[in-house]
Amino acid sequence: MIPSVLPTYIRAPLHFVKGEGSWLIEEDGRRFLDLGSGIAVNVLGHANPDLVAALTEQANALWHVSNLYEIPQQEKLAKKLVDNTFADTVFFTNSGTEACELAVKMARKYWYEQGQKEKTDIITFSGCFHGRSSAAIAASGAEKMVKGFGPVLPGFVHLPWGDHDALNAAITDTTGAILIEPVQGEGGIRPVPAQCLKGLRDLCDEKGILLIFDEVQCGMGRTGKLFAHEWAGVTPDIMMVAKGIGGGFPLGAVLATEEAAQGMVAGTHGSTYGGNPLACAVGNAVMDKVSDPAFLDEVNRKAGLLRQKLEGLVAAHPDVFEAVRGEGLMIGLKCKIAPGDLVKAGYDNLVITVPAADNVVRLLPPLNLTEDDIAEAATRLDKAAAQAAPQG
Repeated sequence: MIPSVLPTYIRAPLHFVKGEGSWLIEEDGRRFLDLGSGIAVNVLGHANPDLVAALTEQANALWHVSNLYEIPQQEKLAKKLVDNTFADTVFFTNSGTEACELAVKMARKYWYEQGQKEKTDIITFSGCFHGRSSAAIAASGAEKMVKGFGPVLPGFVHLPWGDHDALNAAITDTTGAILIEPVQGEGGIRPVPAQCLKGLRDLCDEKGILLIFDEVQCGMGRTGKLFAHEWAGVTPDIMMVAKGIGGGFPLGAVLATEEAAQGMVAGTHGSTYGGNPLACAVGNAVMDKVSDPAFLDEVNRKAGLLRQKLEGLVAAHPDVFEAVRGEGLMIGLKCKIAPGDLVKAGYDNLVITVPAADNVVRLLPPLNLTEDDIAEAATRLDKAAAQAAPQG
Protein backbone atom coordinates (compact mmCIF):
# COMPACT_ATOMS: atom_id res chain seq x y z
CA MET A 1 0.00 0.00 0.00
CA ILE A 2 1.33 3.43 -0.91
CA PRO A 3 2.43 5.56 2.07
CA SER A 4 0.74 8.85 2.86
CA VAL A 5 3.91 10.67 1.75
CA LEU A 6 4.50 9.99 -1.95
CA PRO A 7 7.53 7.63 -2.05
CA THR A 8 9.73 9.61 -4.45
CA TYR A 9 12.67 9.64 -2.02
CA ILE A 10 14.75 6.83 -0.55
CA ARG A 11 15.00 8.34 2.90
CA ALA A 12 17.54 7.57 5.59
CA PRO A 13 15.92 6.23 8.79
CA LEU A 14 16.69 9.41 10.73
CA HIS A 15 14.21 11.68 12.48
CA PHE A 16 15.75 15.04 13.34
CA VAL A 17 13.80 17.14 15.80
CA LYS A 18 16.14 20.05 16.51
CA GLY A 19 19.06 21.92 14.99
CA GLU A 20 21.78 24.03 16.59
CA GLY A 21 24.37 25.67 14.35
CA SER A 22 26.19 22.89 12.49
CA TRP A 23 24.43 20.18 14.49
CA LEU A 24 21.26 18.13 14.11
CA ILE A 25 19.67 16.30 17.04
CA GLU A 26 17.87 13.02 16.38
CA GLU A 27 14.73 12.23 18.37
CA ASP A 28 16.72 9.61 20.29
CA GLY A 29 19.15 12.32 21.41
CA ARG A 30 22.10 11.58 19.12
CA ARG A 31 23.94 14.67 17.81
CA PHE A 32 24.93 14.60 14.14
CA LEU A 33 27.46 16.99 12.60
CA ASP A 34 25.67 18.38 9.56
CA LEU A 35 28.01 18.74 6.58
CA GLY A 36 25.09 18.80 4.16
CA SER A 37 23.15 21.89 5.31
CA GLY A 38 19.94 20.56 3.78
CA ILE A 39 21.80 20.40 0.43
CA ALA A 40 23.58 23.77 0.62
CA VAL A 41 20.53 25.56 2.08
CA ASN A 42 21.26 26.32 5.74
CA VAL A 43 24.16 28.66 5.00
CA LEU A 44 24.02 30.16 8.50
CA GLY A 45 23.36 26.86 10.24
CA HIS A 46 20.30 25.68 12.13
CA ALA A 47 18.18 28.01 14.27
CA ASN A 48 20.44 30.97 13.55
CA PRO A 49 19.33 33.66 16.04
CA ASP A 50 19.40 36.48 13.47
CA LEU A 51 17.19 34.53 11.09
CA VAL A 52 14.87 33.44 13.89
CA ALA A 53 14.51 37.07 14.98
CA ALA A 54 13.82 38.29 11.43
CA LEU A 55 11.23 35.59 10.83
CA THR A 56 9.53 36.07 14.21
CA GLU A 57 9.32 39.84 13.84
CA GLN A 58 7.79 39.52 10.37
CA ALA A 59 5.46 36.69 11.41
CA ASN A 60 4.03 38.94 14.11
CA ALA A 61 3.40 41.68 11.56
CA LEU A 62 2.37 40.28 8.16
CA TRP A 63 2.76 36.93 6.41
CA HIS A 64 1.37 37.19 2.91
CA VAL A 65 -0.39 39.66 0.62
CA SER A 66 0.44 38.36 -2.92
CA ASN A 67 2.23 40.26 -5.66
CA LEU A 68 -0.87 42.30 -6.45
CA TYR A 69 0.64 44.85 -4.07
CA GLU A 70 4.03 46.36 -3.39
CA ILE A 71 6.03 44.46 -0.78
CA PRO A 72 8.64 46.58 1.04
CA GLN A 73 10.67 43.58 2.23
CA GLN A 74 10.87 42.32 -1.36
CA GLU A 75 11.97 45.69 -2.71
CA LYS A 76 14.64 45.93 0.01
CA LEU A 77 16.07 42.50 -0.83
CA ALA A 78 15.97 43.17 -4.56
CA LYS A 79 17.96 46.36 -4.06
CA LYS A 80 20.59 44.52 -2.02
CA LEU A 81 20.97 41.93 -4.75
CA VAL A 82 21.17 44.57 -7.47
CA ASP A 83 23.69 46.63 -5.50
CA ASN A 84 25.94 43.59 -4.94
CA THR A 85 25.77 41.95 -8.38
CA PHE A 86 25.71 42.50 -12.14
CA ALA A 87 21.91 42.60 -12.12
CA ASP A 88 19.54 45.48 -12.74
CA THR A 89 16.35 43.64 -11.73
CA VAL A 90 15.16 40.64 -9.71
CA PHE A 91 12.13 38.33 -9.73
CA PHE A 92 11.53 36.24 -6.61
CA THR A 93 10.48 32.60 -6.70
CA ASN A 94 10.06 29.86 -4.10
CA SER A 95 12.69 27.47 -5.44
CA GLY A 96 15.53 26.88 -7.88
CA THR A 97 13.28 24.91 -10.19
CA GLU A 98 10.96 27.89 -10.53
CA ALA A 99 13.98 30.09 -11.17
CA CYS A 100 14.95 27.78 -14.04
CA GLU A 101 11.49 28.09 -15.57
CA LEU A 102 11.72 31.88 -15.57
CA ALA A 103 15.30 31.95 -16.86
CA VAL A 104 14.24 29.85 -19.85
CA LYS A 105 11.17 32.03 -20.47
CA MET A 106 13.17 35.22 -20.14
CA ALA A 107 15.82 34.14 -22.63
CA ARG A 108 13.29 33.05 -25.24
CA LYS A 109 11.11 36.13 -24.74
CA TYR A 110 14.14 38.34 -25.23
CA TRP A 111 14.78 36.99 -28.70
CA TYR A 112 11.09 37.05 -29.54
CA GLU A 113 11.00 40.74 -28.76
CA GLN A 114 14.14 41.26 -30.83
CA GLY A 115 12.32 39.87 -33.85
CA GLN A 116 14.50 36.74 -33.87
CA LYS A 117 11.84 34.17 -32.99
CA GLU A 118 13.98 31.31 -34.26
CA LYS A 119 16.56 31.74 -31.44
CA THR A 120 14.87 29.37 -28.98
CA ASP A 121 17.59 26.76 -28.43
CA ILE A 122 19.43 26.68 -25.10
CA ILE A 123 22.74 24.82 -24.81
CA THR A 124 23.36 22.79 -21.64
CA PHE A 125 26.04 20.34 -20.53
CA SER A 126 26.24 16.75 -19.33
CA GLY A 127 26.07 16.34 -15.57
CA CYS A 128 23.98 19.47 -15.16
CA PHE A 129 21.05 19.72 -12.77
CA HIS A 130 18.61 22.60 -12.97
CA GLY A 131 15.58 21.15 -11.16
CA ARG A 132 12.77 18.70 -11.83
CA SER A 133 10.14 20.70 -13.70
CA SER A 134 9.43 20.04 -17.37
CA ALA A 135 11.87 22.69 -18.56
CA ALA A 136 14.53 21.68 -16.03
CA ILE A 137 14.50 17.99 -16.90
CA ALA A 138 14.55 18.88 -20.59
CA ALA A 139 17.59 21.06 -19.88
CA SER A 140 19.32 18.08 -18.26
CA GLY A 141 18.43 15.58 -20.95
CA ALA A 142 19.77 12.73 -18.80
CA GLU A 143 17.83 9.47 -19.08
CA LYS A 144 17.30 9.23 -15.31
CA MET A 145 15.66 12.66 -15.41
CA VAL A 146 13.42 12.36 -18.47
CA LYS A 147 12.55 8.65 -18.69
CA GLY A 148 8.80 8.19 -18.51
CA PHE A 149 8.01 11.91 -18.60
CA GLY A 150 7.79 12.48 -22.35
CA PRO A 151 7.18 14.19 -24.58
CA VAL A 152 10.14 16.23 -23.42
CA LEU A 153 10.06 20.00 -23.92
CA PRO A 154 12.04 20.78 -27.08
CA GLY A 155 14.62 23.49 -27.57
CA PHE A 156 17.58 22.19 -25.54
CA VAL A 157 20.92 21.11 -27.00
CA HIS A 158 22.95 18.81 -24.75
CA LEU A 159 26.75 18.80 -25.01
CA PRO A 160 29.57 16.93 -23.26
CA TRP A 161 30.94 18.81 -20.27
CA GLY A 162 34.21 20.54 -21.12
CA ASP A 163 34.16 19.83 -24.89
CA HIS A 164 35.05 23.19 -26.45
CA ASP A 165 34.97 21.90 -30.03
CA ALA A 166 31.48 20.49 -29.56
CA LEU A 167 30.32 23.81 -28.12
CA ASN A 168 31.59 25.86 -31.03
CA ALA A 169 30.08 23.42 -33.52
CA ALA A 170 26.69 23.45 -31.76
CA ILE A 171 26.05 27.18 -32.08
CA THR A 172 23.66 27.92 -34.93
CA ASP A 173 21.17 30.59 -35.98
CA THR A 174 18.64 29.01 -33.57
CA THR A 175 20.89 29.26 -30.49
CA GLY A 176 19.51 31.74 -27.98
CA ALA A 177 21.45 31.03 -24.78
CA ILE A 178 24.00 28.92 -22.94
CA LEU A 179 22.96 27.65 -19.49
CA ILE A 180 25.67 26.43 -17.11
CA GLU A 181 26.50 25.98 -13.43
CA PRO A 182 29.84 27.65 -12.57
CA VAL A 183 30.29 24.70 -10.22
CA GLN A 184 28.22 21.59 -10.87
CA GLY A 185 26.65 20.34 -7.66
CA GLU A 186 24.59 17.23 -8.37
CA GLY A 187 27.04 16.48 -11.17
CA GLY A 188 29.83 15.86 -8.68
CA ILE A 189 31.30 19.20 -7.53
CA ARG A 190 32.89 20.03 -10.88
CA PRO A 191 34.07 23.66 -11.10
CA VAL A 192 34.21 25.24 -14.53
CA PRO A 193 37.76 26.68 -14.80
CA ALA A 194 37.89 30.48 -14.72
CA GLN A 195 39.37 30.66 -18.21
CA CYS A 196 36.46 28.59 -19.52
CA LEU A 197 33.87 30.90 -17.95
CA LYS A 198 35.71 33.83 -19.53
CA GLY A 199 35.71 31.96 -22.83
CA LEU A 200 31.96 31.38 -22.56
CA ARG A 201 31.35 35.07 -21.95
CA ASP A 202 33.52 35.99 -24.94
CA LEU A 203 31.78 33.39 -27.11
CA CYS A 204 28.33 34.64 -26.17
CA ASP A 205 29.36 38.21 -26.91
CA GLU A 206 30.88 37.20 -30.23
CA LYS A 207 27.89 35.13 -31.35
CA GLY A 208 25.24 37.41 -29.89
CA ILE A 209 23.64 34.94 -27.47
CA LEU A 210 22.68 35.13 -23.80
CA LEU A 211 24.68 33.58 -20.96
CA ILE A 212 22.70 32.10 -18.07
CA PHE A 213 24.41 31.00 -14.85
CA ASP A 214 22.73 28.57 -12.48
CA GLU A 215 24.07 29.52 -9.03
CA VAL A 216 21.31 27.79 -7.08
CA GLN A 217 23.82 25.57 -5.27
CA CYS A 218 27.13 27.38 -5.72
CA GLY A 219 25.89 30.90 -4.93
CA MET A 220 25.28 32.89 -1.75
CA GLY A 221 28.83 32.70 -0.42
CA ARG A 222 29.24 28.97 -0.90
CA THR A 223 32.54 29.27 -2.82
CA GLY A 224 33.96 32.19 -0.83
CA LYS A 225 32.56 34.87 -3.13
CA LEU A 226 28.96 36.02 -2.98
CA PHE A 227 28.54 34.24 -6.33
CA ALA A 228 30.91 31.70 -7.84
CA HIS A 229 31.26 33.43 -11.21
CA GLU A 230 32.98 36.35 -9.47
CA TRP A 231 36.17 34.27 -9.23
CA ALA A 232 36.41 34.40 -13.03
CA GLY A 233 35.73 38.13 -13.25
CA VAL A 234 32.81 37.65 -15.66
CA THR A 235 29.07 38.28 -15.43
CA PRO A 236 26.05 36.53 -16.94
CA ASP A 237 22.99 38.08 -18.52
CA ILE A 238 20.61 36.01 -16.38
CA MET A 239 21.26 34.13 -13.15
CA MET A 240 19.26 31.61 -11.13
CA VAL A 241 19.53 31.72 -7.31
CA ALA A 242 17.85 29.71 -4.53
CA LYS A 243 18.84 27.37 -1.69
CA GLY A 244 21.12 29.51 0.49
CA ILE A 245 19.34 32.79 -0.20
CA GLY A 246 16.58 31.85 2.25
CA GLY A 247 18.83 30.17 4.83
CA GLY A 248 16.26 27.37 5.15
CA PHE A 249 13.11 29.31 4.28
CA PRO A 250 11.83 28.59 0.73
CA LEU A 251 13.10 31.39 -1.51
CA GLY A 252 14.63 31.72 -4.94
CA ALA A 253 15.28 34.44 -7.48
CA VAL A 254 16.18 35.25 -11.04
CA LEU A 255 18.61 38.13 -11.48
CA ALA A 256 19.03 39.80 -14.86
CA THR A 257 20.37 42.77 -16.71
CA GLU A 258 17.90 45.35 -17.99
CA GLU A 259 18.70 44.26 -21.53
CA ALA A 260 18.01 40.55 -20.94
CA ALA A 261 14.84 41.22 -18.94
CA GLN A 262 13.23 43.67 -21.35
CA GLY A 263 10.67 41.19 -22.66
CA MET A 264 9.28 40.36 -19.20
CA VAL A 265 6.59 42.99 -18.92
CA ALA A 266 3.36 42.94 -16.90
CA GLY A 267 1.48 39.69 -17.35
CA THR A 268 4.37 37.61 -18.73
CA HIS A 269 5.18 35.84 -15.46
CA GLY A 270 3.92 35.57 -11.89
CA SER A 271 4.02 33.77 -8.56
CA THR A 272 1.46 33.74 -5.76
CA TYR A 273 3.96 33.13 -2.98
CA GLY A 274 7.19 34.31 -4.59
CA GLY A 275 8.93 37.03 -2.58
CA ASN A 276 6.31 37.23 0.15
CA PRO A 277 7.04 39.22 3.34
CA LEU A 278 8.08 36.19 5.41
CA ALA A 279 10.52 34.84 2.82
CA CYS A 280 12.05 38.23 2.08
CA ALA A 281 12.43 39.12 5.76
CA VAL A 282 14.62 36.04 6.15
CA GLY A 283 16.35 36.65 2.81
CA ASN A 284 17.31 40.16 3.90
CA ALA A 285 18.86 38.80 7.10
CA VAL A 286 20.81 36.19 5.13
CA MET A 287 21.99 38.74 2.59
CA ASP A 288 23.20 41.12 5.30
CA LYS A 289 25.48 38.39 6.66
CA VAL A 290 26.61 36.61 3.52
CA SER A 291 27.42 39.72 1.48
CA ASP A 292 29.73 41.08 4.18
CA PRO A 293 33.35 40.91 2.90
CA ALA A 294 34.59 40.00 6.38
CA PHE A 295 32.17 37.06 6.47
CA LEU A 296 33.37 35.87 3.05
CA ASP A 297 36.99 36.17 4.21
CA GLU A 298 36.11 33.81 7.05
CA VAL A 299 34.46 31.39 4.61
CA ASN A 300 37.69 31.24 2.64
CA ARG A 301 39.81 30.84 5.75
CA LYS A 302 37.69 28.01 7.10
CA ALA A 303 37.53 26.41 3.65
CA GLY A 304 41.33 26.31 3.67
CA LEU A 305 41.37 24.64 7.08
CA LEU A 306 38.79 22.06 6.06
CA ARG A 307 40.52 21.41 2.74
CA GLN A 308 43.80 20.73 4.56
CA LYS A 309 42.08 18.23 6.85
CA LEU A 310 40.41 16.51 3.89
CA GLU A 311 43.66 16.22 1.94
CA GLY A 312 45.07 14.39 4.95
CA LEU A 313 41.98 12.18 5.03
CA VAL A 314 42.43 11.25 1.37
CA ALA A 315 46.10 10.42 1.97
CA ALA A 316 45.19 8.27 4.98
CA HIS A 317 42.54 6.26 3.08
CA PRO A 318 43.87 5.68 -0.46
CA ASP A 319 41.56 2.69 -0.89
CA VAL A 320 38.50 4.90 -0.25
CA PHE A 321 39.34 8.28 -1.81
CA GLU A 322 40.89 9.57 -5.01
CA ALA A 323 40.94 13.32 -4.47
CA VAL A 324 39.39 16.45 -2.99
CA ARG A 325 37.84 18.98 -5.35
CA GLY A 326 35.60 22.01 -5.34
CA GLU A 327 35.67 25.66 -4.31
CA GLY A 328 35.30 27.23 -0.87
CA LEU A 329 32.84 25.26 1.26
CA MET A 330 31.45 23.43 -1.76
CA ILE A 331 33.67 20.37 -1.56
CA GLY A 332 33.63 16.98 -3.23
CA LEU A 333 35.36 13.82 -2.04
CA LYS A 334 35.99 11.74 -5.15
CA CYS A 335 35.62 8.14 -4.02
CA LYS A 336 36.93 4.77 -5.11
CA ILE A 337 34.00 3.11 -3.33
CA ALA A 338 30.30 3.69 -3.87
CA PRO A 339 29.47 7.16 -2.45
CA GLY A 340 26.38 5.73 -0.77
CA ASP A 341 28.58 3.44 1.30
CA LEU A 342 30.50 6.38 2.71
CA VAL A 343 27.31 8.35 3.36
CA LYS A 344 25.82 5.40 5.27
CA ALA A 345 29.02 4.90 7.26
CA GLY A 346 28.79 8.60 8.07
CA TYR A 347 25.35 8.06 9.57
CA ASP A 348 26.82 5.38 11.82
CA ASN A 349 29.50 7.85 12.90
CA LEU A 350 27.07 10.75 13.37
CA VAL A 351 28.12 12.88 10.41
CA ILE A 352 25.87 13.99 7.54
CA THR A 353 27.17 14.14 3.95
CA VAL A 354 25.41 14.19 0.57
CA PRO A 355 26.01 11.86 -2.39
CA ALA A 356 26.46 13.16 -5.94
CA ALA A 357 27.23 11.87 -9.41
CA ASP A 358 30.72 10.97 -10.66
CA ASN A 359 31.38 8.87 -7.53
CA VAL A 360 31.49 11.94 -5.30
CA VAL A 361 30.36 12.67 -1.76
CA ARG A 362 29.49 16.32 -1.20
CA LEU A 363 30.41 18.40 1.84
CA LEU A 364 28.25 21.54 2.00
CA PRO A 365 28.51 22.67 5.63
CA PRO A 366 27.08 25.86 7.10
CA LEU A 367 29.28 28.76 6.03
CA ASN A 368 29.69 29.81 9.66
CA LEU A 369 30.86 26.46 11.01
CA THR A 370 33.48 26.71 13.75
CA GLU A 371 37.06 25.49 13.86
CA ASP A 372 35.92 22.90 16.42
CA ASP A 373 33.31 21.75 13.90
CA ILE A 374 36.06 21.35 11.28
CA ALA A 375 38.21 19.28 13.63
CA GLU A 376 35.23 17.12 14.56
CA ALA A 377 34.35 16.70 10.89
CA ALA A 378 37.80 15.30 10.16
CA THR A 379 37.55 12.88 13.09
CA ARG A 380 34.11 11.57 12.16
CA LEU A 381 34.85 11.32 8.43
CA ASP A 382 38.04 9.41 9.26
CA LYS A 383 36.00 6.87 11.24
CA ALA A 384 33.41 6.65 8.46
CA ALA A 385 36.11 6.05 5.84
CA ALA A 386 37.69 3.32 7.94
CA GLN A 387 34.29 1.64 8.30
CA ALA A 388 33.47 1.92 4.59
CA ALA A 389 36.90 0.79 3.35
CA PRO A 390 37.04 -2.44 1.30
CA GLN A 391 37.77 -5.39 3.51
CA GLY A 392 40.64 -7.80 2.88
